Amino acid sequence: MLAASQRQKLDEANDSLFYSAPRFVTHVDERFIEQLTELYQEKLQPNSCILDLMSSWVSHLPPDMEFARVEGHGLNAEELAKNPRLDSYFVQNLNENHTLPFEDRTFDAVLNTVSVQYLQYPEQVFAEMYRVLKPGGIAIVSFSNRMFYQKAIAAWRDSSDASHIALVKRYFESVKGFSQPTVVANQGPAMNPLLQMMGMASSDPFYAVLSERMEVLVG
Repeated sequence: MLAASQRQKLDEANDSLFYSAPRFVTHVDERFIEQLTELYQEKLQPNSCILDLMSSWVSHLPPDMEFARVEGHGLNAEELAKNPRLDSYFVQNLNENHTLPFEDRTFDAVLNTVSVQYLQYPEQVFAEMYRVLKPGGIAIVSFSNRMFYQKAIAAWRDSSDASHIALVKRYFESVKGFSQPTVVANQGPAMNPLLQMMGMASSDPFYAVLSERMEVLVG
């Protein structure tokens, strides 16, 4: 789906090197996090099995919702070890190895938070997300307009927020069996241009694209 040029990064060094040092920071503002947690509260079910792909030291899951299992994935073991919501975790570079180490139909939900822009082979990874989801399970991919610019793929780096939404929808649509993706978008309040000129950024826009693994009907 993506051309080779669209998969390129400005920093082509191995991603494991870039993420070797832990970053115990949040990469979006509090309002984004609140909206994401509210979305999880609405879409996730208690006592379900969750896969948090490309995670870190926080998962933004509703604090009052208990899950049967939360599996974390990322590129920095120190960050994952600090995440209090993870029952277990694994380190894997999805740009080198696209296959997730789980059986088919393992999870009720797969989450990806502010990281989809770094996937060089999203078609394969989204196919894996589909494979490990149970029928009726949901995938939630959330993002804003922040990024590590040198590590984002060209297709993301050189396009607008609207194009990002369309791109993630195309990732879902490239996998047969995902439902028609739906979009949640909140660009946040407009900011006074004078404040922007002074370098005071507005709140982070919130975007999420959601899709479900449809039930397979056996005739």
